[in-house]
Amino acid sequence: TTGGACASSLLQVLYDAEGGKAKAAGASKKKHDGATSKLSYVDILVKMRSDLTTRGYDQIPQLTASHPVDIAAPFRLKSGKGTARALLVGINYAEEENQQSSSHNDVKNMHRYLTEVAGFDADNVTMLMDDGDCPLPSKANIIETWKELAEDSKAGDSVFFHFSGKGSETIAPVDYENAGPICDGDMYNAFVKKIPKGVTVTCLMDSCHSGSTVLELPYVFKADGTDIRSKTMKMNQGFNSSKFFFGDTFNQLIGESRNGFSTPPRRSSNGRKAASSPSTPTTNSSACDDDLGDDAVTMVSI
Repeated sequence: TTGGACASSLLQVLYDAEGGKAKAAGASKKKHDGATSKLSYVDILVKMRSDLTTRGYDQIPQLTASHPVDIAAPFRLKSGKGTARALLVGINYAEEENQQSSSHNDVKNMHRYLTEVAGFDADNVTMLMDDGDCPLPSKANIIETWKELAEDSKAGDSVFFHFSGKGSETIAPVDYENAGPICDGDMYNAFVKKIPKGVTVTCLMDSCHSGSTVLELPYVFKADGTDIRSKTMKMNQGFNSSKFFFGDTFNQLIGESRNGFSTPPRRSSNGRKAASSPSTPTTNSSACDDDLGDDAVTMVSI
């Protein structure tokens, strides 16, 4: 959605579910079971759309995932008893004529929610902002922090990445005019394919025109029409499966020959790629988390 609207809407919905900010802050003193609220993924997106519409936005919130997650289950940013880590990037592009104004506040508000409500340890939450206080959200810093998140994580851990700034199919770091944008290949190579098996990753891509994001995933649920009625994820027709055909990333994300996908192309005895192409994934409601076992990476993008 338009820069800042998605993050503020998500936080509004989550705080409302907790009974307001004051009550929500007090919840941090209790043992947290990982569920961010009693709302399901469907509830969250539907309420976000209502909130955005009320505020004059026409975007339709959507959830994309590496496999068909159970979207009727409680919405979680922290899964299981492992360590929860986060990278929050907010860029106002202060040196530009058309600078943004809300990205820093989005990141600060998200930091508060993660540490006071969602059960994240403040020491495990990194903020990159062009505010003169935090480390600069340069291309090099963002990519390096992704690598560190992947290296520090292990099975059972959770990772949350929030970006608020300019972008569409790429991310614009603060130095994009000199260093260039962060494209899907940068994110996959530095972050996605390095995430260990058994780690749950949630990404909130809150940027201009983020309906098509740098983190494209095979399954999608939109807070609109038949998706709401069926309450199941569908195959993302715009998904380019070839992006996952490197290393073990594709297998890690959606499992060997699971959910209707074929495995990545393999080399034949003469060194050439054997003929192989991904088939259309099944989308029935039974194809959810349990189909993947404990060895898969769960990635969710809002």
